[in-house]
Amino acid sequence: MKKDQLLSISPLDGRYAKDCTEISTIFSEFNLIKSRLCVEIYWFIYLSKQKQIKELPSLSTKDQSFLTNILQDFTPSEAMKVKKIESITKHDVKAVEYYLKGKMKKNKFLKKHVEFVHIFCTSEDINNLSYALMIKDALALLIKQLKLITNDINKKSLQYSKAAMLSHTHGQAATPTTMGKEMKIFYKRLDQLIKNLANIKIKGKFNGATGNYSSHIVAYPNINWPKITQKFITNLGLKQNSHTTQIESHDYISEICNKLSHTNSILLGFSQDMWSYISKGYFVQKNVAGEVGSSTMPHKINPINYENAEGNLGLANSLLTFFSSKLVVSRLQRDLSDSTVLRNIGVAFGYSIISYKNILIGQKKITLDRNKIRNDLDECWEVLAEPIQMIARKYSHTDPYEFLKKYTRGKKLDKKTVEAIISELDIPIKEKNKLLKLKPCDYIGMSETLSKS
Repeated sequence: MKKDQLLSISPLDGRYAKDCTEISTIFSEFNLIKSRLCVEIYWFIYLSKQKQIKELPSLSTKDQSFLTNILQDFTPSEAMKVKKIESITKHDVKAVEYYLKGKMKKNKFLKKHVEFVHIFCTSEDINNLSYALMIKDALALLIKQLKLITNDINKKSLQYSKAAMLSHTHGQAATPTTMGKEMKIFYKRLDQLIKNLANIKIKGKFNGATGNYSSHIVAYPNINWPKITQKFITNLGLKQNSHTTQIESHDYISEICNKLSHTNSILLGFSQDMWSYISKGYFVQKNVAGEVGSSTMPHKINPINYENAEGNLGLANSLLTFFSSKLVVSRLQRDLSDSTVLRNIGVAFGYSIISYKNILIGQKKITLDRNKIRNDLDECWEVLAEPIQMIARKYSHTDPYEFLKKYTRGKKLDKKTVEAIISELDIPIKEKNKLLKLKPCDYIGMSETLSKS
């Protein structure tokens, strides 16, 4: 940890800074300014290619390079120059405009056309596309991490496909399963949600002060502005939102937040289940040299990565839930409350990626204790009350549920007791023999098949 990080109010900038560097980079103030600059520059270049706009001639390759180099050479030191302008303008987007114009005035050709910088644009036109570009990059990072998790879970589902174990419903011994089948369930749930996240269309608007292309039409009434702006937005790798007020409606952001929160909730459940399996001894954690589990109990290896993930997933989801409901609401044509909130969206992404990385670390530390899960299962013969009951029902045994309940409810059974129960059943000898051969580890249904499907 760097010395200045000790003074950070947020753990994302302090304790966890190294774990969310990629997200911090994307949603930093620097990158927001750079993204705005990117939109302004590419809009200027794009307009210069429109033949109907004769007042802005086509740019030479040299002049285009001059503009793109401004973007490529943009450093935190240059960003501070923008912030200095902002201290005077009290307007962050206008500061970017003035900065760019200042750079362009150093070019013999471009200085004649600086007033085409930011033309037809309201601040939200620049901002919404900037955030869309940042969210696009950040979402790709999250999806990459999520795929690493699901690939690991799926690998374990195959690895443990035959590992029969005791299930638990309401914390009590229940019909056996396999560890592989339990892993596969999480894989299937997460895999579908990741596909849903990847398919969300990230949108942008570029239609002026109240979404009506009003200034565009006044200046150039014969241009098909919806078509022109659509192509510009598409060139940025985004999808146009054609009908808006001054602001982009943020529905796609709400959709991302909802689906990401859903995904995080599943991972939170997964972390809790892994914690429980570790506490039961089903998984043994790797003893990492130098690590301390307890300040007083030297024997402990705590499941800290799953616990960290659970906490940070909860923090992420609190923000994501708020964003999803807040950002889709705006007073009339607009207010600035969305702008204030959007500045924090990177925080939710940051807590999410920290959680994902911790889950992956946790997954690498664990080894299945096959003897432990087998022994636990062998000590719970009472779970065979279910198949015994089903066979009894098949042959119309009198009230088999009550019959089995009398012998098994709240009791620990062994093999001999189960055999005695079976012997009392009024069922064919063939079925009795089948039940007598049945062991808890065999009563796993299609778990192995489902683990591999």
